[in-house]
Amino acid sequence: MHLKTTVFPSWRAIRHAAFACTVALMAAGAHAFDVTDTDGKRHRLADYRGKWVIVNFWATWCAPCIKEIPEFAEFQRAHAPDQAVVLGIALDVDDAAKTRQFAKKIGHTYPLILEDERTEKQFGKVKGLPTTVIFDPAGRRAWDRTGTVTRKALEDAIASPERPKA
Repeated sequence: MHLKTTVFPSWRAIRHAAFACTVALMAAGAHAFDVTDTDGKRHRLADYRGKWVIVNFWATWCAPCIKEIPEFAEFQRAHAPDQAVVLGIALDVDDAAKTRQFAKKIGHTYPLILEDERTEKQFGKVKGLPTTVIFDPAGRRAWDRTGTVTRKALEDAIASPERPKA
């Protein structure tokens, strides 16, 4: 008579497999994003390897956001497309056409993305406005800042050989 045996993995093997999956996810770029701007252009973190990527979350009702948008536009003019890319993500999108028109009026000259569920899943929930996230040229999330950011702060961040300070 032949008995069938079942082999169960040890807890050690399960822990090892879970660790390997975590490392694989981190290596694959857990902070990778893929968004489309209001002109229909796709922006993926992987496409910007070798460049700093600055992502700014803002809203039309946020006075500090509106104040800093010209700073981001000046930074973009000075450093794009060779050294850095700036993307703006508007969080209040009840009327896409009005948001685009408002952005243009206040000097938002860099790509504009309108937030949706997919955007929030990729970047996480924004806890305050304005919020700026900087990805280094290797695609690592290097800097998160809630509060107003100036062109000088952005330039200091990308000039630093180490990870920028918040």
